[in-house]
Amino acid sequence: MSALTNLPPLRQSLEAHGLMADKGLGQHFLLDLNITRKIARLAGPLEGRPVLEVGPGPGGLTRALLEAGADVTVIEKDARFLPILNDLTTVSEGRLTIQMGDALKVDEGALAAGAPLTIVSNLPYNVGTALLIKWLTGPYRPASMTLMFQKEVAERIVARPGDDAYGRLAVLAQATTQAKIVMEAPARAFTPPPKVDSAVVRLDPLPDRPPTPLLAALERVSQAAFGQRRKMLRASLKPLGGADLCAAAGIDPVRRAETLTLDEFMGLAQAVLVAERHGEK
Repeated sequence: MSALTNLPPLRQSLEAHGLMADKGLGQHFLLDLNITRKIARLAGPLEGRPVLEVGPGPGGLTRALLEAGADVTVIEKDARFLPILNDLTTVSEGRLTIQMGDALKVDEGALAAGAPLTIVSNLPYNVGTALLIKWLTGPYRPASMTLMFQKEVAERIVARPGDDAYGRLAVLAQATTQAKIVMEAPARAFTPPPKVDSAVVRLDPLPDRPPTPLLAALERVSQAAFGQRRKMLRASLKPLGGADLCAAAGIDPVRRAETLTLDEFMGLAQAVLVAERHGEK
């Protein structure tokens, strides 16, 4: 632990290696270790637990996770950061594994070797939503997720029916997890500062996650409904059955997607499965 706390400041490490953020990769660095330590605390007790971090960059959050006692695997796409991350491996007592690659293509189950991973990340802006959907709906189910997004994305995750931010992301997140914004971070906390503020969302899996076929149907229904959110459901859901589908789920077909509760979306998804079993469109 003393070796970790005695590492040079992150800004000094970046300067020593001549590194700057790559806007094309959505990079904005958190160099304030007080903030990264708070994120690690918000992720819960991490002592001895396997943790996955995507996009560690110079390793500010990685340091905090190691200080918390976690066994950390990082996935980094930008090879420029390997020297800084390798410096961390020398003081991590074997608790840091570095994997180069694209997190969208990674098999989390293979990384975890059967253990449930806790995912803690300051996600790159350009892939944050895609990664979240992968973890919400894919075959691998994390133990929990504590993730930093642009604030507007965080608000979309926790939005409720009738909110301007309510959409497909909220439906999928809330069908599978208990999601809550647990921290906000102003743009000035980052280097370089982005144009928007950020927020951390904690997502804990629900014990009664929908079965895979129902979740797949929910993805299709929510995508169709919110893909044309200004239209009535009888029009936006026409490829899935339109007014007939709404009738089967007991929903007025002249309503719009943003008015539906999660339970109503689940009812539509169930109706899709029933229709498919009966050979209907």
